[in-house]
Amino acid sequence: MDPIVEAAMINAEATKALAMAVAAGFGVLGPGIGIGVLVSRALEGMARNPEAAPKIQSMMILGIAFVEALAIFALVIAFLIKFT
Repeated sequence: MDPIVEAAMINAEATKALAMAVAAGFGVLGPGIGIGVLVSRALEGMARNPEAAPKIQSMMILGIAFVEALAIFALVIAFLIKFT
Protein backbone atom coordinates (compact mmCIF):
# COMPACT_ATOMS: atom_id res chain seq x y z
CA MET A 1 0.00 0.00 0.00
CA ASP A 2 1.15 3.53 -0.71
CA PRO A 3 2.71 5.19 2.38
CA ILE A 4 0.76 8.41 1.81
CA VAL A 5 -2.58 6.57 1.73
CA GLU A 6 -1.61 4.60 4.82
CA ALA A 7 -0.68 7.79 6.69
CA ALA A 8 -4.00 9.38 5.69
CA MET A 9 -5.92 6.37 7.04
CA ILE A 10 -4.04 6.52 10.35
CA ASN A 11 -4.70 10.26 10.54
CA ALA A 12 -8.42 9.69 9.95
CA GLU A 13 -8.59 7.16 12.78
CA ALA A 14 -6.75 9.51 15.11
CA THR A 15 -9.16 12.31 14.22
CA LYS A 16 -12.14 10.06 14.94
CA ALA A 17 -10.69 9.10 18.32
CA LEU A 18 -10.11 12.74 19.21
CA ALA A 19 -13.62 13.71 18.07
CA MET A 20 -15.08 10.92 20.19
CA ALA A 21 -13.17 12.11 23.25
CA VAL A 22 -14.30 15.71 22.76
CA ALA A 23 -17.93 14.72 22.15
CA ALA A 24 -18.04 12.46 25.19
CA GLY A 25 -16.24 14.98 27.40
CA PHE A 26 -18.40 17.97 26.56
CA GLY A 27 -21.52 15.80 26.39
CA VAL A 28 -21.07 14.57 29.95
CA LEU A 29 -19.86 17.87 31.37
CA GLY A 30 -23.26 19.58 31.19
CA PRO A 31 -25.29 16.75 32.72
CA GLY A 32 -22.68 16.35 35.46
CA ILE A 33 -23.02 19.99 36.44
CA GLY A 34 -26.80 19.76 36.11
CA ILE A 35 -27.07 16.78 38.43
CA GLY A 36 -24.86 18.51 40.98
CA VAL A 37 -27.01 21.63 40.98
CA LEU A 38 -30.23 19.61 41.05
CA VAL A 39 -29.20 17.52 44.04
CA SER A 40 -27.83 20.57 45.85
CA ARG A 41 -31.09 22.47 45.50
CA ALA A 42 -33.17 19.42 46.41
CA LEU A 43 -31.18 18.85 49.60
CA GLU A 44 -31.50 22.53 50.44
CA GLY A 45 -35.26 22.32 49.95
CA MET A 46 -35.50 19.20 52.11
CA ALA A 47 -33.51 20.90 54.86
CA ARG A 48 -35.78 23.95 54.80
CA ASN A 49 -39.04 22.00 54.63
CA PRO A 50 -38.70 18.42 55.96
CA GLU A 51 -42.43 17.72 55.51
CA ALA A 52 -42.04 18.05 51.75
CA ALA A 53 -38.99 15.78 51.60
CA PRO A 54 -40.73 12.76 49.97
CA LYS A 55 -42.23 14.88 47.21
CA ILE A 56 -38.95 16.75 46.61
CA GLN A 57 -37.01 13.49 46.57
CA SER A 58 -39.27 11.86 43.99
CA MET A 59 -39.06 14.91 41.73
CA MET A 60 -35.27 14.98 42.20
CA ILE A 61 -34.94 11.35 41.12
CA LEU A 62 -37.11 12.02 38.07
CA GLY A 63 -34.98 15.04 37.17
CA ILE A 64 -31.76 13.05 37.59
CA ALA A 65 -33.12 10.39 35.23
CA PHE A 66 -33.88 12.98 32.55
CA VAL A 67 -30.49 14.65 32.89
CA GLU A 68 -28.68 11.30 32.85
CA ALA A 69 -30.48 10.45 29.62
CA LEU A 70 -28.70 13.41 28.02
CA ALA A 71 -25.34 12.02 29.12
CA ILE A 72 -26.19 8.61 27.68
CA PHE A 73 -27.28 10.26 24.43
CA ALA A 74 -23.93 12.11 24.25
CA LEU A 75 -22.10 8.82 24.79
CA VAL A 76 -24.08 7.16 21.99
CA ILE A 77 -23.23 10.05 19.65
CA ALA A 78 -19.56 9.74 20.62
CA PHE A 79 -19.56 6.04 19.73
CA LEU A 80 -21.30 6.81 16.43
CA ILE A 81 -18.53 9.29 15.63
CA LYS A 82 -15.87 6.71 16.45
CA PHE A 83 -17.29 3.71 14.60
CA THR A 84 -18.72 5.25 11.44
